[in-house]
Amino acid sequence: MKGISYITDEKNKKKAVVIDLKTIEQNDEDVHEFIDVLVAESRKQDVKISWEDAKKILKKKGKL
Repeated sequence: MKGISYITDEKNKKKAVVIDLKTIEQNDEDVHEFIDVLVAESRKQDVKISWEDAKKILKKKGKL
């Protein structure tokens, strides 16, 4: 996507994203979708729990 750059380490592994502010102003929805994909990708290895277990945890914490 135009206006988006990656910062990489010495092994060329992506470490950060730089988004031009003009890109955000002009393509607000696209940039938000891009960020959502980045967050999902970063959480790919997270432990998954069922919705029922998640509700129990949230209720126990008083958040539901």
